[in-house]
Amino acid sequence: MSETKKLATQDIFQKAHNFTRADEVKALGLYPYFKPLEATDGTIVEIEGQEVIMAGSNNYLGLTNDPRTIKAAQDALTKYGTGCTGSRYLNGTLDIHLELEDKLAEFMGKEGCVLFSTGYQTNEGAIQTIAGRNDIIFSDRDNHACIVVGTQVSNAKTVRYKHNDMDQLRKFLEQADPKAGKIIVTDGVFSMSGTLAKVPELVALAKEFNARLYLDDAHAVGVVGEGGRGSASVFGLTDEVDLISGTFSKSFASLGGFLVGDRTVIEYIRHHSPAHIFSASMPPANVATVLTALEILKEETWRLDRLEEISIYMRTELEKLGFNVWTSQSPIIPVVIGDMMDCFKFWKDLFKEGVYANAVIPPAVPQGQSLLRTSYMASHTDDHLDRILEAFRKVGIKHGIIDSNGHSAS
Repeated sequence: MSETKKLATQDIFQKAHNFTRADEVKALGLYPYFKPLEATDGTIVEIEGQEVIMAGSNNYLGLTNDPRTIKAAQDALTKYGTGCTGSRYLNGTLDIHLELEDKLAEFMGKEGCVLFSTGYQTNEGAIQTIAGRNDIIFSDRDNHACIVVGTQVSNAKTVRYKHNDMDQLRKFLEQADPKAGKIIVTDGVFSMSGTLAKVPELVALAKEFNARLYLDDAHAVGVVGEGGRGSASVFGLTDEVDLISGTFSKSFASLGGFLVGDRTVIEYIRHHSPAHIFSASMPPANVATVLTALEILKEETWRLDRLEEISIYMRTELEKLGFNVWTSQSPIIPVVIGDMMDCFKFWKDLFKEGVYANAVIPPAVPQGQSLLRTSYMASHTDDHLDRILEAFRKVGIKHGIIDSNGHSAS
């Protein structure tokens, strides 16, 4: 190879060598990611030897440390061992996998259910399977990354509409080939803003334009709706939604995901989705945990009531302090800071005050909209909540985000 050709060759690792931002933030002592939890009871965690209130977990029902879910996992380990060492398609199906699918289908009011090994795989694997070369996917711009990847790896055309903008969605549907298969895909509760999808409008548009409707209820099942049945049930429209996905890594205190819908559609996905066929199945302890969490959700509805009470209280009080929390409608409550480095500094001082939240920066949020993503659990006490609010008040005033009179300083 000539010297000229050698010089022209691009090292595929160059992008990695050029990535220095993480090291730069670490050098400033402001790096907020990959913090190891050294101990946890759910609401209180130990990080770097300091006990802090966890205000950034998706453990919405507070079941990760519940003695009942722990015992269910331990019993499953004793009976089935630590893993299935195969896919559901071949040697990795246990009787409890089938039991969970049946119970979830019944709980969600649908004919069929299929499990996936993670929530991420659920959307990635289902979307690319159901939407083909001659189809069109209409996807909300604020959808979770797993939905975006699912659209990218499918052979379908993808049209992205502005967040919750039903007028633009209608325009795109009107412009679409009337002969093409169509599916609208959206988060039910959006993971950064905490807002609900406009399910009634989506149902109406899907009917008008002969499209199918797919809701990702990862942050909705076990959180909102009748008995925790998700975003469609908030509006009494579960029967009008074709496919609903969910995850077990949040309210169900485990790991894995599921999709419910008409039996024939679910069976097609079960037999054609690469993410289902070529992934090892959910380990038995994970499945047993979800089965127990599902029973607790059905029996202890006070957890949902408490979660709603906490959500309303924290939104109201953070707004009273002068913070911008966008238009949250769930236990996910963003606190907008603005500049990325200001957000990191705010996160650091909040941690010093004994509160852990999640620093979220572009591209997960728009430029200039870096924020602290807070989320709450049914197991948070009133004392926890007031300590979180006091920490935000002190740090907010220190950084000039709010003033002492409860007004935004911007």
